[in-house]
Amino acid sequence: MTSLRKSKTLLIDKEAAAALELLKEGILSPVESLMNKSQSIEVLESGLFKGRSFPFPFILAPSGKRNTEVLKSLSRGEEVTILFEKEPFATLIVDETFHIDPRDRIKQIYGTDDTTHPGVMATLNRLGSLAVCGEYKLINEPRNQNKKIIQEAKILVEAKHTTALVMAANPLHRAHEKLIRQALDSTDLLVIFLLKPYTESNLSYEIRKEALEFFINNFLTKNHVVIVPLENSYIFAGYNEIIIDSIVAKNYGCDRLTIGRNHAGLGMFYDCNSNKSIVDRVIGIDIEITVASEYVYCDKCTTLVSKNTCPHGQHHQISYHATSILELLELGILPPTILMRKEISSAIISKLHPNRFKNLEKLYYDILPSEGLLKEHTENDFYLELMKLYQTTSLT
Repeated sequence: MTSLRKSKTLLIDKEAAAALELLKEGILSPVESLMNKSQSIEVLESGLFKGRSFPFPFILAPSGKRNTEVLKSLSRGEEVTILFEKEPFATLIVDETFHIDPRDRIKQIYGTDDTTHPGVMATLNRLGSLAVCGEYKLINEPRNQNKKIIQEAKILVEAKHTTALVMAANPLHRAHEKLIRQALDSTDLLVIFLLKPYTESNLSYEIRKEALEFFINNFLTKNHVVIVPLENSYIFAGYNEIIIDSIVAKNYGCDRLTIGRNHAGLGMFYDCNSNKSIVDRVIGIDIEITVASEYVYCDKCTTLVSKNTCPHGQHHQISYHATSILELLELGILPPTILMRKEISSAIISKLHPNRFKNLEKLYYDILPSEGLLKEHTENDFYLELMKLYQTTSLT
């Protein structure tokens, strides 16, 4: 084998590295290698690979002047080293290089090449016009233990059915909780794939995971829910997201997938006239897909209800828009408990706005009931007690 120091090199980013790892781990099966030109054309024309749905060619086409020069110089059988963060990540034996149209690929992924669309410009900037395919080997073996974790959880509860649920929980609100309960009610094991973005998000993955763990550990039956991080790369974007989610869930050992009625990918392709959606395009993947109800809070029913069953209409219903709830949290405002569980919102605000009070202890004892005992309190404690005051109704 040619030494790493002497071989030509290609530079890739974290998204490409994660995608190459997923491929080697068998998570994107039936795709098991980088596609060549003829395979790419077949997928573009049919939306199928080996008789199963796959929404777009799985290729490696890194951008940049240096990468382009290297790709132009490669010949069949030549070895190239793939670098990630300046370190050797994989070696690839070149089968062929071929031209692609970046804008065509963008349209295939997102359904549009409009650069005002979220994600389009970012993906366009990281996409070159030359792709390379061939067998590749990772320098280090993937450390993904998620397959093993899911399998052990299935054995523990003797699961006959395992359901996948893909969510960002940004933040985790009451409608998310209802969706989780609904999914868990008809399965033995629920695998929540928690999206983990590559760029900075409003709430970090760790904060969202802690909130989800709190809910699972305190309000659901033990050992029946597993959280798995899912790197939220461009391949999961756009209207193809449900197809990729189905492939990933199946390859992780799930036989069911639950998606919300307001799922972005579903909404973009739901055709009310023909009663079909993107779900109908999932071909050859042996997984049962369920579209869950959309939940709202109805002030007449005084509880969370499905929009399909509540008769009171939109003027009595409060919808759960994560972006608006998140805006309250970012402003340091505790959302009402009909929107979010107070233990979760308190924990999140205390992390988003640390050390915001001049004298927390004085404020705590001045406006909150106490037992007269002096003890140290955290900001989280303060928000929890403050929420109790918000919920006091005797003077209203």
